[in-house]
Amino acid sequence: MDVTHLSDTEKIERSKKMMLWVGIGSLIMGFAGWTSAYIVSRAREDWLEEVELPQLFFISTAVIILSSITYFLARKAIKQDQKKQGSTWLLITLVLGVLFIVLQFLGFQSLIDSGFNFTGPTSNIKASFVFLIAGVHILHLVAGLISLGVVLFQNSKNKYTSTNYLGVTLGETFWHFLGFLWLYLILFMLFVK
Repeated sequence: MDVTHLSDTEKIERSKKMMLWVGIGSLIMGFAGWTSAYIVSRAREDWLEEVELPQLFFISTAVIILSSITYFLARKAIKQDQKKQGSTWLLITLVLGVLFIVLQFLGFQSLIDSGFNFTGPTSNIKASFVFLIAGVHILHLVAGLISLGVVLFQNSKNKYTSTNYLGVTLGETFWHFLGFLWLYLILFMLFVK
């Protein structure tokens, strides 16, 4: 594809979008590896099908879906030069992201209270995979929260306009990816016993 006719700004925007998609692609491969290992490990003798996902994981799923909606509304507001409204939606998204993580950790505690640990004598391979997969997703969500914080800060400094909001779009794309990823992971762990 010939991009020589594009302006320098357009070339930079394309390269930033491409870098984001390459990063998302590598994350997809990582999680595909962990979910594949989960599938293969089901043949082990110590695999326990009765490890139930905590109910808080399902509540956190609703929270992350809602946060994708609020991020969408933030971008829409910023695109219409409604910076204050955009900041409000971004702040709500940030709170929902933190709430997601809190619910995940409470879900981990629920697993521990049920007698399942990540490692040690009371652990088993299935519970360990649940902790691992959800835990690694949380780490990536923290990266999403940092990105969201940067977008919120840049918006407060009037960096974005109706014609210049690439940072918001990139942050929103990553956030939506994290939401879709969690939806896939929760459904995967729910139905692949």
